[in-house]
Order: sequence, then structure tokens, then C-alpha cells
Amino acid sequence: MRAHCVGDHKDECDGDLSMLWRARTDARESKPPARPDPLRTAGSPVETSVARRPERPGGTEVNVGTTPGGDAQDLTGRVRAFIDRQVIPVEREIEADPELRAGLRAAARAAGVFAPSAPTEYGGLGLSMLEQADALEESGRSLHGPLVMNCAAPDEGNMTLLEHVATPSQREQYLRPLVAGDARSAFAMTEPAPGAGSDPAALTTTAVRDGGDWLIDGRKWFITGADGAAFFIVMARTGADAATMFLVDAGTPGLSVGRHIPTIDAGFTGGHCEVVFERCRVPSSAVLGEVDRGFANAQVRLGPARLTHCMRWLGVARRAHEIMLGYAVERELFGSRLADLGLAQHLIADNEIDIAASRSLIRTTAAMLDAGGHANHETSIAKTFVSEAVGRIVDRSVQLCGGQGVSHDLPLARFLAEVRPFRIYDGASEVHRWAVARRAVRRYEAARAGGAAHG
Repeated sequence: MRAHCVGDHKDECDGDLSMLWRARTDARESKPPARPDPLRTAGSPVETSVARRPERPGGTEVNVGTTPGGDAQDLTGRVRAFIDRQVIPVEREIEADPELRAGLRAAARAAGVFAPSAPTEYGGLGLSMLEQADALEESGRSLHGPLVMNCAAPDEGNMTLLEHVATPSQREQYLRPLVAGDARSAFAMTEPAPGAGSDPAALTTTAVRDGGDWLIDGRKWFITGADGAAFFIVMARTGADAATMFLVDAGTPGLSVGRHIPTIDAGFTGGHCEVVFERCRVPSSAVLGEVDRGFANAQVRLGPARLTHCMRWLGVARRAHEIMLGYAVERELFGSRLADLGLAQHLIADNEIDIAASRSLIRTTAAMLDAGGHANHETSIAKTFVSEAVGRIVDRSVQLCGGQGVSHDLPLARFLAEVRPFRIYDGASEVHRWAVARRAVRRYEAARAGGAAHG
């Protein structure tokens, strides 16, 4: 089976890039009161023990800044209040009203919840992965929350990549405007068949040296946010077994953004587009990271981006569950409340279980990433489980709400369309399961060989 990756935030499309590569080469503002969160246990602690980001390769350790107004728990409450009071009341108008989006972004800055994932030295809040977990989950309760808070894909993942891999001058040129919300970006790796999708080793876009420059040729598609992006991070083959990432400005001769590919989701600014490179000339200073180290450097982005997707989509699922609970306690039929009927309780309980399990996986994996590891195995497990759990939660919520669930009177039908692609982008579930299984077999074989050697 060839599980094709879609999207560019969708373009974090592998289960484990290094493993797959080896396998191929080896073979408007409204102010209602903020509601308390009915889905969090009263008095449950918010973990804030991890206080630093991993060390930037070749640089200095980056401290997590103190969030405005206090600790991570305070930030989480402020994010929820911002989403409830200012975003959700106007979320149906946001897509068609750029001025409204801009106003909400200004409001996010004023509330101290803007760019939570980005480094403090460039104007972000500098949260560790674990500290992001609750804040990004709350941002996801509206499909537009991450956008107005500047922690949406693909920009959020690209900020992480630029922070850790870019040169100081590249960070000033590309990261600073991205964190400020003055620019958007795209990550261009996915290609039409037979090019790279879930298998990055099939990469067909090439970059060849031409004097002191590079010439990039190839075709990409499902590149999220391409229309209107100020720059692209482009993956291109630079050797038989090697790839390199390049920073390519929009408007560079030879770069063209084509059609928007119609998809079932519609929540990403800039669409999912075709992008063509025809003898696109870039200087050597456009290399991001090191030449021939593209896939290795991409690991800096892939693990965290998978997990932040999980955080945001869990917020969508929790909102769907809240809507379902509100309907179930109000709806009366067969002589009782819907919430008191056994089959309805089954759906409610299963949602609670999936939410709790997803949150636990996210936090465990976030702590491992904060400790400095790639956590490829753990991010694969979290991404696979959470993407499928989110789909189940939203689907159950639609089911229990009956006709209203499939109508557009409630946002549930929209949620269902938006979350379905999550099982494909960031690596299809099947690819992650393949990677998880391979690692499990290797661990077992290594342990058995070690036991035999000592027996």
C-alpha cells in the first residue's frame, strides 16, 4: 500500500523520515462570561515542571519566558476566555473577513496569548512543549483559534524549524516576521505520484549547483498555505541518497503557485495548492541547515509538529463533546433526558475515555521532547491514536445530536470534515503503525540477542 500524504502542514507526511529513507535505500468582539471547563477535573494540576526548551544545535540554551500574567495555568485560562469571548462568537465570519482576523490577532496580542510556541527573543511566549499542551488545546476549541493566536500549521511548525536550524540572519529575515504575524509560510515537500508522499525517499524535486547558486526543478502539491505565503521551505533532492531544504521567497522567478486542490477541509488559510519550480534560482544563502542534511534536519520539525497538531485537534474534539453534552442534558425523549439513556451514556463515556487517553499521550510525549529527544516512536503513537480518537469523538458527537448534528445549525458537521484528513497528514496512520511495529521488532531482537550473549 502507498499511503499518500496530503498537505504541507500536511507535509509532515512521514511516520519517521529517517526510517523510511533507510528502508528505501536499503530496499469582532463579544463578551459573554468565560465558561468554566466542564471537561477538566476540578483542581487537577497543570504540569509546568519543564521550564526550558531543548538546546538549539550549535547555539545556546533558550529559556522559556514567563508568560504574561503568571504561570501556564493562568495562560490556559486566558486562552480559553479569549476563545470563548472573542473568537467563537464570530467564527462564522472570520474566513470571509480579513479585517476581522486582523482585529482578533491584535486582541490576542493584547490578551498575552499570541504566538505561544515561538521563542521569546523574537516576540513569542516561548513555551516548552509540555506548557503548550493545554494552551494549544484551548486554542483549538475554535477552528480559527490557532490562526488568530499565530500557532496554526504550517507556520507554527516552520517557526520551530527556523528557530533550531536557521542561521542568525535567516532567523531575522524569516522567523521574526513569522512570529510577529506579518508573514505566512509554507512547507513544500509532498509531490504528485510517483514523487514523495508518505515515502520521502521517492522525492523527485531536484536542486543542482549552478556556480554559487542552486537551480530547483520539480512539482509539489497539497502545499498548505501556499497561496499568499511570503516564503516556502522546499525539500529537494541534492544527491542519490540526500536531500536539502531551501528557503525560497514568493515571487522568485521560476516559482509559481497553481490551483487550489479541492479537499473536504476548508480551515487553512491559503488552501492546499500545487506549486511548480522551473529552474528556480536561489543563492547558496537560501540553504536551510546543511546541504544533504534535509531529512535529518526535518526531524526537528516533524515530531513537535505532529504533537502540536494533536493538541489543537483535541481542542476541537473537546468542543464537539461539550456541544454533545449540552444537547444530551437538554433533550427529552422516551420519558427521560437523553443523557440518562444507556446507549447515550455509552457514547458519552467513550468520548471521555478518548479525551483522557489522548491528553495523557500528548503530555507524556511532550515531556520527552522537552527532555531533548526526537521521540519518534512516541510521536508516532500519539499522532496515530489522537488522530483516530479525535475522529471518533466528533463522530459520536454528531451521532448523539441526531439531525442537528449533521446540520449546519451546529458546527459538528464542519468539525467532522476538518478532522478527517488528520489521519493522513503528518503521516498516514498506516505508515506510523508500520514504523511503530518495525521499532518494536528491532527492540525485541536486540533484547533477545543481548540475552543470548549474556546467557
